[in-house]
Amino acid sequence: MAVRFCRTAFFVYLCTIMQKMITILGPTASGKTPLAAALAATLPAAPDGSVGAEIISADSRQVYRRMDIGTGKDLSDYRLKTNPSIAVDGFATNGFASAVDGFAVDIPYHLIDICEPGTKYNLFQYQQDFFDAYTDIVERGKTPILCGGTGLYIEAVLKGYQLSPVPQNPELRASLEGKTLPELTQMLTELKAKTGSVMHNKTDVDSCQRAIRAIEIETYNLENPTPRRELPPVDSLIIGVNIDRELRREKITRRLKARLDEGMVDEVRALLNEGIPAEDLIYYGLEYKYLTEYVIGQTTYDEMFSRLEIAIHQFAKRQMTWFRGMERRGFKINWIDATLPMEEKVEAILKLTTQPCATASW
Repeated sequence: MAVRFCRTAFFVYLCTIMQKMITILGPTASGKTPLAAALAATLPAAPDGSVGAEIISADSRQVYRRMDIGTGKDLSDYRLKTNPSIAVDGFATNGFASAVDGFAVDIPYHLIDICEPGTKYNLFQYQQDFFDAYTDIVERGKTPILCGGTGLYIEAVLKGYQLSPVPQNPELRASLEGKTLPELTQMLTELKAKTGSVMHNKTDVDSCQRAIRAIEIETYNLENPTPRRELPPVDSLIIGVNIDRELRREKITRRLKARLDEGMVDEVRALLNEGIPAEDLIYYGLEYKYLTEYVIGQTTYDEMFSRLEIAIHQFAKRQMTWFRGMERRGFKINWIDATLPMEEKVEAILKLTTQPCATASW
């Protein structure tokens, strides 16, 4: 049964609850970013008349500058030509839209293009950067929208994982040198069984370099349980964008072809020409792993495309596995059909903001 709201009372209610964070997650190619941007443009405006929400990226690779096509930044998604006019039971909630209807709207975003290629950004750094951005947004009276597909990053900030900075261990690295990826993966699995860690699944260890770093972190945490940095969990409404498997596969393949046409190979070649070592680009996995191998002559173009396409499909499947695992670990994810019109998806989220039982719990 539909609940009818007083226009003024509902608007005031939205304004009071909208600083609570909204998280939008989903597998690659599900349309998370356009949805987050449309939602941000639809929420009530800030007191100064600016956009009432800002987006915090939860993507482990979009932090790197000049790695644009391969990471799928699609920064144009953050600029909307018009504000969608969304209604909840007939009530238009987009206070911001009335002020700028017909103009371009730039949605502010955070944690994109914040470090240089070749560096090793990690979960510990992300957690701190997230809380800096989150605090800044909330203090300015705006709603934070966390959006991305890196499940580990999302879970770490929502649940307030207690993490320690982990230094490199040259002796351990030397002892692991020359081991195969399956051997390293087995070692990591055994370490995780000892620590009880939910970090470092197969998505994170698709190269020997990444597996060695994961073993280094798990070994350090096993041997050094303290000191740990305590950060509070973040209460958030969690939205999952659910896309049919076959449609997802179709979109992944189509998008891969489009990005290659847009110059993804040239992007990797330019990074190598800057002097960034090939092994550092390979460390980032997926597009940068397979395109680097192609550019330096280890594979043919057709081999690169075939292997990369398969790897992205596998990656999307592992993302969904992680999100389902989050549900088992107590997170309430409200799934929305990716194929719905944008207006319906945004309206569904707005309705969920009025339902306390829709929020995360653990």
